[in-house]
Amino acid sequence: MRFWLALPLMIFVLAIVWCAGFAWFCVDALQPPAHPVHCDGIVALTGGRDRIEASLSLLDKGVGDRLLISGVGPHATLSQLAEHAPVPLTPELAARITLGRRAVSTIGNGSETASWARENRIHSLLVVTAGYHIRRAMLELHRAAPGIILHPYPVRSPVLRRRPDRATVLLLFHEYMKWIGSNLGLSRGVNMAPRA
Repeated sequence: MRFWLALPLMIFVLAIVWCAGFAWFCVDALQPPAHPVHCDGIVALTGGRDRIEASLSLLDKGVGDRLLISGVGPHATLSQLAEHAPVPLTPELAARITLGRRAVSTIGNGSETASWARENRIHSLLVVTAGYHIRRAMLELHRAAPGIILHPYPVRSPVLRRRPDRATVLLLFHEYMKWIGSNLGLSRGVNMAPRA
């Protein structure tokens, strides 16, 4: 009987905690990146053009020695991806870039990044993705490659630069729920495309 009396209070407390967590998540998604530290490599998780542009600029500045662009579509070329980059795609720069084409989810990004890091003897990584995605990306990459030192570099995507609307709130809500699921070990889905 006491349990049933306490249940509404428990639900109320959980709702307050959830709302406070969501508010923190939204504010956190808008934070600018810290000054990047030099790493062995940079990984950009596809899903927005700004991520690739930022990662190419960081590579050009020497923040990382090599760059993996993870989750690239099967027919996309490096020239297409770098079309709007703030730096020219020189042969020297292109030689330091790998296009990862197998990841089809954030968990897949982690697996693809871990394999690339092993092959290239990468011990520290700058992770470039959207601010609303950075927390979950860091979690999944750490699970896939626990021995690698990870540094976040959140990019403010165009959707978060404009006045918030229903679509923005829904995006943040879905990402918040996915982040909670990842923390609870509930991440599921297809992670890697089959090898050609």
